[in-house]
Amino acid sequence: MAIKPRDMAKMIDHTNLDPTATVDDIKKLCKEAKEHEFASVCINPIYVPLAAKLLEECSVKVCTVVGFPLGASTTEVKSYETRNAIKNGAQEIDMVMNIGAFKSGALEIFKSDIKAVVDATKTAGVTSDIIVKVILETCYLNEKEITKACEIAKDAGVDFVKTSTGFGSYGAKIEDVSLMRKTVGRDVGVKASGGIHNFEEALDMLDAGANRIGASSGVTIVTDEKD
Repeated sequence: MAIKPRDMAKMIDHTNLDPTATVDDIKKLCKEAKEHEFASVCINPIYVPLAAKLLEECSVKVCTVVGFPLGASTTEVKSYETRNAIKNGAQEIDMVMNIGAFKSGALEIFKSDIKAVVDATKTAGVTSDIIVKVILETCYLNEKEITKACEIAKDAGVDFVKTSTGFGSYGAKIEDVSLMRKTVGRDVGVKASGGIHNFEEALDMLDAGANRIGASSGVTIVTDEKD
């Protein structure tokens, strides 16, 4: 893929989900996102109002997480989190799937959990489309499970499937990204997230089929001119 580091910015969710992140950290994140024109900032829900204010009239979107990082919140809580985040200014929602339900074989519960978040974005009182990404946490899944989770998530109406929270045992792997892309086709996006530290690693993920990158090292990625 013939792409320069700086050209990757529009595909990066500039991320800070650290539980110790401060107001100053989020202000810095938003400043960097505006400077480099990243796709979004991905932050914890408490900072959505601040980021929305800092990024108003700017192309950078505000992305936040739901059911994070375990996916074990009830569906009702995830739905409320989604509506509340959108009310506060979020434009993209990265939800963690119900991993326990999926591993238990309760696939209808698994699907309805995802669909409830998708539906919540449509009843949140905003006119613009809200992007929904479902985090599969692929470190806990085998190939067959990744394929099945992607199929169900696509059927539930998500915009993206995403590899990882960054809090699991490992993050994005090339083979997982490739499998996810093969499964969802071209109608659904693939976000590679977790353990992507530099341009070469990000490029590998794009080559594997990702069209969005989640990283806390966004500035490093787009300023790496060694290529």
